[in-house]
Amino acid sequence: MSLPHALMTSLLEKSCSGYDLARRFGKSIGYFWQASHQQIYRELGRMEEAGWIRSAAADDGGKTRKRIYEVLPPGCEELRRWAQEPVDPPNLREEFFVRLRAEAVMGPLGLEHELERRMGLHSLRLQAYRAIEQRDFLGKELSREATIQYLILKAGIMQQEGAVAWSQEALRVFRAWAAIGVLG
Repeated sequence: MSLPHALMTSLLEKSCSGYDLARRFGKSIGYFWQASHQQIYRELGRMEEAGWIRSAAADDGGKTRKRIYEVLPPGCEELRRWAQEPVDPPNLREEFFVRLRAEAVMGPLGLEHELERRMGLHSLRLQAYRAIEQRDFLGKELSREATIQYLILKAGIMQQEGAVAWSQEALRVFRAWAAIGVLG
């Protein structure tokens, strides 16, 4: 994914300052695409130079140097062009799975604690996603925009549910081996 396109999408949802954009980004798109405040500000400058966005001083009577960003027509055209490009699903790149392969060939490496920790992290993220679902989507009449956002959230929920279920299964297997003394 391209950070400028993620930022333009967020700005189309609501024009705002760079600081507010970084905060909002972390609470929405940040669940599946991370960027630091420095990266966001650097990219906003590049996007403004490219003519995709513009900024203006905030309506705060000059009390701050805050700038409000908005997407320009060339930015919308770029976002439309980019959105229509084909994109392949990402290849799984999971360091822990390499550790499991090492466990398979070397014998027990004590990975059960890491499995438990990771399952806890997935459970916490699932709880956070479920809270967002409850707060923003369940029992509400959804617009087209909200329905699409809910579909994205559901993908995250399903991914976390799968990770928790896989972790539970892996722990059952490891614990069964430990109970009967299987070492390799």
